[in-house]
Amino acid sequence: MTSYPVDMSVTPDVTAFFDQATNTISYVVKDPGSSSCAVIDSVMDIDYAAGRITYDHADQIIAHIQKHALKLEWLIETHVHADHLSGAPYIQQKLGGKLGIGNQITVVQDTFGKVFNEGTEFQRDGSQFDRLFADGDTYRIGSMDAVAIYTPGHTPACMVHVIGNATFVGDTLFMPDGGSARADFPGGDAATLYDSIQKVLSLPEDMRLFMCHDYGPNGRDIKWETTVGEEKEHNIHVGKGKTKEDFVRFRTERDAQLDMPRLIIPSLQVNMRAGQLPPKDEQGNTFLKVPVNTL
Repeated sequence: MTSYPVDMSVTPDVTAFFDQATNTISYVVKDPGSSSCAVIDSVMDIDYAAGRITYDHADQIIAHIQKHALKLEWLIETHVHADHLSGAPYIQQKLGGKLGIGNQITVVQDTFGKVFNEGTEFQRDGSQFDRLFADGDTYRIGSMDAVAIYTPGHTPACMVHVIGNATFVGDTLFMPDGGSARADFPGGDAATLYDSIQKVLSLPEDMRLFMCHDYGPNGRDIKWETTVGEEKEHNIHVGKGKTKEDFVRFRTERDAQLDMPRLIIPSLQVNMRAGQLPPKDEQGNTFLKVPVNTL
């Protein structure tokens, strides 16, 4: 298995922001040695029934950064989310920073550019983002080194980001009692997801893991932080050495029973554009499409 540069001696300051409407956890990750920070997996609010966009969640993050006089250097998307809209462009407009995602975003753009019948003006080369990460690419947040690890399976463009002794897993893993994310979206694959999870579980046992989602299984309080050791021992889908065959069988059967995420249609159209809404029409109005019998 590929080895990645990890510096467990660095402990970034991590502040979480939970979005109750989508069960998403966004993070501000601060360099302990400077004022530099990154935002990971931000949320833009949408009242889907009313077609109304607001920015309450993103404004909380902006207020936190401004209150602590932080310098925003990166806005990271762990993948093209299908359950919430990204607030990254809104935050970037207010505070600056570079917007990054995995370089397989081009696969997602090609797939869903066809699903949503986007014209040739929709660029499918990832150019909407400032940085496209390949497996093992590094970047810096102040004095901290960060590394992007390619972890497909949930989607083709998923990446886990390791920043000191903190790893942001996106939808590659859930809390131990939550297991793992679905693998039945276009480009997803349960066997590939299992292999990606093993990459995460090969990190040091005391590596802190931060989730992108939590749903409070069995009525417990919402949580978002665990460790590699806890996942290896207690994760209900992959813990205690569960085999790939067992995982694929369970994941395939489970995914067949799941409904599509409530916000998948607006989320994909917006997030494949790096969080931007589709272009306005000649009258200055913005529309989202609903493909019929396609997803």
